[in-house]
Amino acid sequence: MRGLLQSKMKSRLAAATGLLVAISAVAAFGVGGAQAGSARSSAGEINGAGATFPAPLIAVWQQRYKAVRGVEVNYNAIGSGGGISAITNKTVDFGASDAPLSPDQFSACNGCVQLPWVLSATSVMYNMPLKNNVHMTGPILADIYLGKIKKWNDARIKRINPGVSIPDQEITVVYRSDGSGTTYNFTSYLNTVSREWKSRVGRGTTVNWPTGVGARGSSGVSGVISRTPGAIGYADIAYALKNKLKFFSMQNRAGRFTRPGLVGIRAASLADRKFSPTNELSIVNPPPGKRFLKAYPICTYSYVLLRIQSSKAALLKPFVTWALTAGQQFGPSLVFQPVPAYVVARGKATLRKVHS
Repeated sequence: MRGLLQSKMKSRLAAATGLLVAISAVAAFGVGGAQAGSARSSAGEINGAGATFPAPLIAVWQQRYKAVRGVEVNYNAIGSGGGISAITNKTVDFGASDAPLSPDQFSACNGCVQLPWVLSATSVMYNMPLKNNVHMTGPILADIYLGKIKKWNDARIKRINPGVSIPDQEITVVYRSDGSGTTYNFTSYLNTVSREWKSRVGRGTTVNWPTGVGARGSSGVSGVISRTPGAIGYADIAYALKNKLKFFSMQNRAGRFTRPGLVGIRAASLADRKFSPTNELSIVNPPPGKRFLKAYPICTYSYVLLRIQSSKAALLKPFVTWALTAGQQFGPSLVFQPVPAYVVARGKATLRKVHS
C-alpha cells in the first residue's frame, strides 16, 4: 500500500512539473510554446536610432519582443538629433526623438510620420551632500543655467529649503552637448518660467548655453554629475535612478513641489489631449488647475519616427503597435508612465498610413 501511494505521488508531481513547464513556455513565447518561439527566431530584423530618453524602455522591448515575435530590434541611442538625421537619410527603419519634428524637418524627411509612444519626466539632478528631493523652482533653475546664481547657498535657494543646511559650494552647470530631445523638453520648460531665458536662449534640441560644461547623451550628463561635487544637470528620471543620483522636487504652477515619479507624470499627461496635425502633444508646465495639483512640470512624450513608405512596414507596424499596447506594461518599473488610451488610438490610426 505504501509503495502504491508513493507511486501515485510521483506521478502527480511529474504531471504538475510538466504543467508548470508548459505554462512557462507559453508565458515566454506566446501560444505555441518554446518550439514556436524557436521557429520564430529568424523572423526578421529592424533597425532604429535616436533619443537616449526612451532607451531604457526600448532596451526591455528589444528583449521581450524578440522572445514573443522572434524579430530582432536593434536600437542605437545617439540622441534625438541623430535619430532625426538617420530616418531622414534612410539609414534606419525607425527614428526616435523627444522633440517633435519641425516643419522644415518634416519637409526634409519627405514622407515621414511621428507618433508619441513613450511618456516620462526629465529630472533635474544634483551632486551635493544633501537628502534627495531638495526643493527647486523654475525661475531659480533658469537663473542657475543663465549663470546668474553661482553658489548653492544663494539666498533664494535657502529660502525655499527652510531647515536644510545648504553648502557654500560652487555650482557646476552640466548640459547636453549633442542634439537632444531632452534638451528640447528642458529648455521648453525654462521658456515658460523665465522671460530672460526665452529672449536670450530660447528652446531647441541644441541652444547656445550661457554657462556650463557639455556632455554627450544622458549617460554622459549623469556621469559628469556623479563625478563632480556641486554639479547640476538634467536627464530622464530612469538615468537618475540607475546612477543613484539625487534629483529636485520641482515647484509646479499650483505652487506644490512635486517629484518626477509616476504620479506626477500621470497628472501632467492630462495637460494636453489636443493633437497637432503632426501628432505633437505638449505637457510642459501644466496650468494651476485642480487636476494638476500633483503634476510634475518637466514631463514629455517621446516620438517614434517612421517613413510612410518602408520596405520594413510589415515588421515595423506590428512592433510599434505592440510597443504602444503590451509593451507599455514594462514602463512603470523604469518610471515610464503608460501612454493614455487616446494616444494609443491616435498611434494606431497613424500606423495605417505606413505601407511597403
